[in-house]
Amino acid sequence: MEPILLYDTTLRDGTQGENISFTAKEKIQIAKRLDDFGIHYIEGGWPGSNPRDMQFFDLAQNTTFNHARITAFGSTRKAGIAASDDPNLQALLQSNTPAVAIFGKTWDLHVKQVINTTLEENLAMIFESVEFLKNNDREVIYDAEHFFDGYKDNPDYALQSLMAAVDAGAQFVVLCDTNGGSLPSEIVSSMKAVCSAFCEKYDTTKDALPFKFGIHTHNDSGLAVANSIEAVDCGAVMVQGTMNGYGERCGNADLTSIIPILYFKMNRPCVSSENIGKLKKLSRFISETANMIPLNSRPFVGKSAFAHKGGIHVNAIMKISRAYEHMEPDLVGNKRRVLVSDLSGKSNVEFKAKELGVELAANGVDSREIVAEIKRLEQEGYQFEAAEGSLKILLEKFSGQFKPLFELKSFRVHIEKDAERPCTAHATIKISVDDKEEITAAEGDGPVSALDNALRKALYKFYPEIENMRLIDYKVRVIDGRAGTAAKVRVLIESRDLDNIWSTIGVSEDIIAASWQALADSFQYKLAIANDKT
Repeated sequence: MEPILLYDTTLRDGTQGENISFTAKEKIQIAKRLDDFGIHYIEGGWPGSNPRDMQFFDLAQNTTFNHARITAFGSTRKAGIAASDDPNLQALLQSNTPAVAIFGKTWDLHVKQVINTTLEENLAMIFESVEFLKNNDREVIYDAEHFFDGYKDNPDYALQSLMAAVDAGAQFVVLCDTNGGSLPSEIVSSMKAVCSAFCEKYDTTKDALPFKFGIHTHNDSGLAVANSIEAVDCGAVMVQGTMNGYGERCGNADLTSIIPILYFKMNRPCVSSENIGKLKKLSRFISETANMIPLNSRPFVGKSAFAHKGGIHVNAIMKISRAYEHMEPDLVGNKRRVLVSDLSGKSNVEFKAKELGVELAANGVDSREIVAEIKRLEQEGYQFEAAEGSLKILLEKFSGQFKPLFELKSFRVHIEKDAERPCTAHATIKISVDDKEEITAAEGDGPVSALDNALRKALYKFYPEIENMRLIDYKVRVIDGRAGTAAKVRVLIESRDLDNIWSTIGVSEDIIAASWQALADSFQYKLAIANDKT
């Protein structure tokens, strides 16, 4: 069976998503990771649209890629000018990429009412643009923009637009669900009709056509992955998408879902067996570079993708994992997680302790006692399923295995505000490490920020490895608002370093005290990991 070619457009289409932007240097770093993973085509950007993308292509020419073909993206020529005179097409050539992708109008609505030209001129724009790039020794990937909407409204013209690209020599014709509104059944019926029309034109079978089909879908109806998979079943051999589904509006088809579905569920080779296990790390690297918090519920690579909470479920997966899992998580570089909460039983606690590396039986600890203690603490407002860092510390304390890597002696937080200036926060902290005391002070944007900065400053002298640790999320929730300003609050802190993400929790009537609990646990957890590695 023909292998599937993966076309990644994270660096171009992905950056059209809200709050996502990459420097040219970051694009190169991402492209190198995509290449290492085994992506076949990496769309670097639109060189005719902005200087940053042109800078990327300049850098790419001096970068070695072992697997991927770097691809420049642009549009067909403008109406009324020759292809050789079109600045966009010239910019594509100047990018010096082995492959180029150009989009053209398939929907007659766009031709008449958006670019305001004739149907005949649009066909000439497609043909001449593809021909010009082919004559300049480029592999040409033609993206039929809005194909499925165009095919619904005017199937004859939509087909003519595809045939113009094929007649000019396009190696790939990519059918695009640009608005993301198509259903899987519509993808199937349209693709079958198109394949039939081309087979009739060339008097051959689908596999012998002089070009290959591709698919490019958007997720506005939540169906981008499903539509891409249906297209593959209908004969598409190139799948375009983005890592983590980044993209405009609701995003593009998510390659972190498509790749394992192709590989494991459909037996369609797309990456090597050695590389498929790197998928989660690749997903995390791109979210980190994009400064986006990873989506826990993302299939296959999300933190919660293989998480279990119910005691019956946990008891079952301890016996046979496929009873409650559709695949082994380590196949994509993920791991099984068991959540501990007030719904937990012995199985949850025992599994979780083993996962976190805490020995219970060897220390004579009865897991039923721990379950009872967790349920008592959750009654007070703790939520350990969302704070595994604090859970590990709790289990270690309960079993007498906790070894604090620093101890708090005291801290003081001072907040100042006058009529003209904004609030300022200052924190002074005294800690002890191996009986050596350290006193430091720091400022911050608020009391917790100041306390965090002061603790980092104090610890850095003893543990320089905290330099790569940072807080990525801070949440406060009032547990019971009936007590007004004296109500108990829950503080959840999420932190990360280069390899891990972990969460910690604090609960108190005092928001600073709750924040300190979560903050201290976070640093204790990080330092314990670093200490274990050494």
